[in-house]
Parts: sequence; C-alpha cells; structure tokens
Amino acid sequence: MDISQKIAKSAYLKNPFEVALDVVLGAYLCRRLDDGTVLVGKITELEVYVGAEDKACHAYLNRKTKRNAVMFDEGGVAYVFFVYGMYHQFNVVVGSQNEANALLIRSLEPVCGIEKMKEFRHCDKILNLTTGPGKLCQALNIDRNLNGADLLGEKIWLSPRDETFEYVAVPRVGIDYAEEYKDKPWRYYIKNCKFISKK
Repeated sequence: MDISQKIAKSAYLKNPFEVALDVVLGAYLCRRLDDGTVLVGKITELEVYVGAEDKACHAYLNRKTKRNAVMFDEGGVAYVFFVYGMYHQFNVVVGSQNEANALLIRSLEPVCGIEKMKEFRHCDKILNLTTGPGKLCQALNIDRNLNGADLLGEKIWLSPRDETFEYVAVPRVGIDYAEEYKDKPWRYYIKNCKFISKK
C-alpha cells in the first residue's frame, strides 16, 4: 500500500460498474486531518447508483437539486450527504459530467490511524469502527465540508488497490421504495471479508 499514489482522474470517468469493480472496491480511502494525521481504510463494500435510470438514486429523472448538485460534476469528486439528521455518507462521483452516477462507500477495513478512528467513534471494537456508511464517516471525520472535494486533492483521496480478490453481488440496503430497482444486485463486497456492514 502506497498512499502517496492517487487513482487517476481518468479512472473515474468510465461506466460506474467498471469503476466500482475494477477501481474502487479494494482501493484505499485516505483522509488527511488538519493536523496532518492520515487515516486510511480499505474499501470492502460499496453500492452503485446510476444517474437518471435508478429509482434509488438521488438524481432519479435527472433532477438536480442543491443537495445533489455535486453528483452532476465530472467523476473524481466526493459527494457527501446527511441522512436521518444524524449521519453523513460518503460517495465517489463517477462517469462524465451530468451523468450523476455515484458509488456509496458502505464499509472499510481500518488500516492506518486506527486509534484516532476509535476516538472519533467512541468505540474500541475494530470490527465496529467502519462497518457502515455512517460509521466510516465518523471514523474518518468526513462531513459536508468535504462535499465536492477533489479526490486528487490533499484532504481526501483514493489510493489504488494492491491485491486481487473475489467479490459478492447482492441487492442494496434500505431502498425498499425503489420498486424494481430495490432488487438489483448493485451492492458489492469483498468475499469472505469480516469488514462489511451486512451479509
């Protein structure tokens, strides 16, 4: 793992499923704090949301709002939103400008800065630190201030994965309202990994 390497901009501009499976799953999410500390987690689980087509997507029917505007940017930026009045969720925007595709990062395996993550989460159990989209945002101190952040910048970025693995494809979580899209197997996680949010 070399966190000084950053995934190239061009890698984010492809088909969202290709980016999810060939680039982002297994990559390292890196977050530099104001004091210079770098927190790192390996991306073990994510969900794909496909622009105007997807009834579970914030940008369904290509509706652009103040909340989701970053989704319409060219791929390679962060989309961070707030849910239930409690939790932030971190997404990677992918594809061309105005496609509004995003990958929700659902779980990480903590790699670096684990003690700091425990402080942010008020939690000592490593299996509970970053196994959920809200948990990993707390652990890495990710909030709406990072909405729109360049993923080739210095505050938050992805470093390339350094191993091969098998993955599992299953339906996404918490989208029962999405009609036929609720059953699409668009949640992917690393097979036999302990650090996932939900089997």
